[in-house]
This record gives sequence, C-alpha cells and structure tokens, in this order.
Amino acid sequence: MKLLRFGPRGQERPGMLDAQGNVRDLSGHAADLAGDGVSLAVLEGLRGIDPATLPLVEDPGRIGPCLGWVPNFYCIGLNYARHAAETGAEPPKEPIIFNKATTALSGPDDPVVIPRGSVKTDWEVELGVVIGREALYIGEDEALDHVAGYCVINDVSEREFQIERGGTWMKGKSAPSFGPCGPWLVTADEVPDPQVLDLRLSLNGEVMQESSTSDMIFGVAQIVAYMSNFMRLVPGDVIATGTPSGVGMGMTPQRFLRPGDVLELEVQGLGRQRQEVVAAD
Repeated sequence: MKLLRFGPRGQERPGMLDAQGNVRDLSGHAADLAGDGVSLAVLEGLRGIDPATLPLVEDPGRIGPCLGWVPNFYCIGLNYARHAAETGAEPPKEPIIFNKATTALSGPDDPVVIPRGSVKTDWEVELGVVIGREALYIGEDEALDHVAGYCVINDVSEREFQIERGGTWMKGKSAPSFGPCGPWLVTADEVPDPQVLDLRLSLNGEVMQESSTSDMIFGVAQIVAYMSNFMRLVPGDVIATGTPSGVGMGMTPQRFLRPGDVLELEVQGLGRQRQEVVAAD
C-alpha cells in the first residue's frame, strides 16, 4: 500500500493511492497515520480495503507529511561510505544515533525555511524507516519484521549549528521544516529489499546526490536491531538512515542553500519531493 495525508497544515486527512495513482479518502477507516495508527496490526486491517470502494479525491491539494506526528525522530550519521569519505571522517564502527526534534516534521513539498542566523543550511536525501511493532532486544534476523514501511526524508541540516556551536548535532537538525517526510508511507511488503534502492537529489535542476542504499555502512536490519539494544522502538517512530555523498558541506568550495533554491529528491519506489527554499521571517 501507498498511504499519504492530504489537506492544509493541521487539517490533513489520511488517504490511499489506488492502482491508477489516484488519491482515495481513507478517513472513514483511519483517524490518522501516526503512532499506533501505523502499527502492523492496523496496517493489516487497511490492507483488506479495496481502494476502489473509497471516495475519490479529485483535487487533494497539499500533500502533508506521511506521518501526522512521530513519537521519536531518529537519525543515523555518516552511514554511507562515500559520504563519510567526503567529510574526512573515518567510517564509524557502530551506528551513530542522534535525534531531530519532532517539530521538524513537514510535508514533502512544503518550503524549507532557512533559520535565523543560518549561513550553512544543507540538504540530505535519505531513506526513512517507519517502525510498526515494538522492538526491544531483537536480532537482525527479525528486525525487518518490525518495520511498517518506508518513506523519503530530507534530513535538512544547518552545519554551523550542528558542528561549530558545541554540544550534540540535534540543534543543527531540528529547525521547523528540517524534516520533509513523504509523500507516501510505502508499506514494507512493497519493499522486499531496502538495500537496493536508488536515491537522488537535485538542486536547481543539477544532480547533487545520486547513489544507492547498497552503499550504506549499516543496513536497515542492522540499524533497527542495534537501536533496540539501547531503546524501545515503538510504532510510528521514524529513522532517517543516513545520506549518500554529494552534500553541500562536502563540496569544494562548499555550497549551502539560499532563498530561491529548489530541491527535488526521490528514493526509488517511494515517491518524490520538491521544496522551495525561503528565509525565516
């Protein structure tokens, strides 16, 4: 299934794509796509619905984040071999885990807002993993059985806030609009192998990032199992699994986002995002 949320900010309704790519209104069967609303048990119930029986949404308008809210917004740092190399970092021996503020969550085509005082706002196309069943102390062989589905994420990052201002990475990752998510939550049955997906990001029509999840240092199953040794993962948690090479910080000279820039990004089979960059008020 390909699930989505449509409508004005704060008034989104859940939807499902039919075989022709039309949006169908799912609000008669689901209050929202978030938390326990994307548990494996709930998704199994939705899977039995024939999309053709749902009301057709002729003009869905704005597409919101594919999750209405997230209990936790986790990220994995330096998880692509070539990205680690472009930053001059040694490949990590264990996954680097950090958080984005959950308030960074935004729609796939909502503007990216450069925060006040920022001079180094950067882009990062990533594969997002959505947890569908509680996971604690699980093995790699069972990790994917705890995944509800996958989505596209732009892990927008302010590099000065992240690296040069001390403390953890979180404050460089968490500004409003720094977590575009969607357009779809694609259920795990449609992604049999998350390690063979192509990723791409363009800036003003020029390809900046083009790679495959096969370049991940730690695959999805490794990440989910590893994290479950340190925390309880719950339905609706989202994990941004790292970005490939081609970020602005890794360029010579470095290139960061400016008002008027346009980002377009996609992950194979999971849809496309398009964001215009604007300055904060």
